Amino acid sequence: MERIVKAGQKYRHFKGYICEVLLLAKDSETTEDVVVYNHDGQNWVRPLAMFLSEVDHEKYPDVKQKYRFELIKEEEK
Repeated sequence: MERIVKAGQKYRHFKGYICEVLLLAKDSETTEDVVVYNHDGQNWVRPLAMFLSEVDHEKYPDVKQKYRFELIKEEEK
């Protein structure tokens, strides 16, 4: 299943915090797709591939979440 990131969606980071996607953009140097998101009043940028990546369970063995960021379902909001 393809995971599509859109502005306005809320995600849970595997460390527990909630963030909201503000927009998708391109890195001006590499043309890589990036996600711009807000967490706790600050805006952050992360490569889309990293945003959609799985958690490194060797580094974080106690984390139950599969992906680094997981979309929060409507009923969880």
